[in-house]
Amino acid sequence: MLETARQQAYDGGDGVERSEASAVNKAEHRSLYKKREKIYPKKVSGTYRRLKWVILVLTLAVYYLAPWIRWDRGPSLPDQAILIDIPARRFYFFFIEIWPQEVYYLTGLLILAALALFLVTTLAGRVWCGYSCPQTVWTDLFVAVERFIEGDRSAQMRLDASPWKAAKLGKKALKHVAWLLIAAATGGAWVFYFADAPTILVDVFTLDAPPVAYITIAVLTGSTYLFGGHAREQVCTYMCPWPRIQAAMLDEDSLTVTYRDFRGEPRGPRRKNKPTEHLGDCIDCNQCVAVCPMGIDIRDGQQLECITCALCIDACDNVMDRVGLPQGLIAYDTLSNVDQRAHGGKTRVRLLRPRSLLYIGIILLVGVIMLISLISRSAVDINVLRDRNPLFVTLSDGSIRNGYTVKILNKDHSEKLFRLSLQDMADAGIQVVGSDPAALTVKSDRLASFRVFVTLPKSQMNDESLPFTFVVTDLSDDSETRHDSVFRGPGK
Repeated sequence: MLETARQQAYDGGDGVERSEASAVNKAEHRSLYKKREKIYPKKVSGTYRRLKWVILVLTLAVYYLAPWIRWDRGPSLPDQAILIDIPARRFYFFFIEIWPQEVYYLTGLLILAALALFLVTTLAGRVWCGYSCPQTVWTDLFVAVERFIEGDRSAQMRLDASPWKAAKLGKKALKHVAWLLIAAATGGAWVFYFADAPTILVDVFTLDAPPVAYITIAVLTGSTYLFGGHAREQVCTYMCPWPRIQAAMLDEDSLTVTYRDFRGEPRGPRRKNKPTEHLGDCIDCNQCVAVCPMGIDIRDGQQLECITCALCIDACDNVMDRVGLPQGLIAYDTLSNVDQRAHGGKTRVRLLRPRSLLYIGIILLVGVIMLISLISRSAVDINVLRDRNPLFVTLSDGSIRNGYTVKILNKDHSEKLFRLSLQDMADAGIQVVGSDPAALTVKSDRLASFRVFVTLPKSQMNDESLPFTFVVTDLSDDSETRHDSVFRGPGK
């Protein structure tokens, strides 16, 4: 009995210990999922803040106003300068007109954009993220609206900590209404790129627009409101893959926002009648942290979250001016230059490096190829589909006939006449169902399909397959477009 009691006591104690350990483990597990702490970026003035305002205004102006630019292309054609015409399967960009089969131009543009991003990152870090990325631009706009309604950093913090009263409720409601209006304008502007802007604007407000337009506006309104108003820095840190890719683009000669610790450390405040000879230039005011939209401390070194917006440079320079110390404690610099300055060496900025030269060379090569292709592209395109069932038909006189579907694309803005002929098949006959092969009519900006039969005497069939070429001649200027094909038969 005594042994049993001892065992029960032991088991009970072990159970208590296990419960305590389980509680500790649960607490540690919860700590891995820390709740987001809202960032209150402080207002700052300076060179880089002004530059960000200029870029913000320009990028938003381009986005909102571009669909309203007109471009005359002639009668019966859209006069919107930038238009993705899905029903007509056409993309218009001022004087350029891209057809679906020319999707390689889009591929080329995406390659150029990627290479340009690689080049810019190699030269100056994540300046795209800090100045021109849509997430940054709209977040800056939302923050500006929030600051206008609720006040600067300290005022916002006090407001959030205060109880819910009429004043707080009014400010919060006004802010979210303003955010939703901006988000709705963003989603609404996007659909203008896919239809005539003045027409779709009226249709949207009169409820005559197609359902897909309202769905698109709703999705983009919701995403803009969520990303710009609430997610903010979390989009850049957790959703965007670029912070993790950019490390491969950077080297010791890339310009990035850098804290010059050799000058700033050891940091500490300046106090009256206290010696400062042992201190660096950093007075540990934390203004660089207060203005950072990502909520990081640049003095901790290079970090994944840093978007290189340079607002910390403006904040630090303002503080340096007030305390009578030289600017540039935080500045655009390279890691190699920081090391050289720390040891009294010679500094230099190397923009033309093997990596940047490689990117420039590829950009020029792809750009030249696209330009030559765009300039030399024909206004006529031809595609030929040969019948595969049956491969051939033997006629009553013994001759062999093959069937083809010939598609002629007229990219010109006027109706054209074409002559269809054969090359390398001198004894062959050609017949176009319902048309004269010497006068095929194709309307402007249209694709015409013709049913074509080619007949060849059996005596000319030396093999099971004979190569030949369809030739489409534009009767207005005698220019020719060719397409290779084959003629099939039983052979000898």
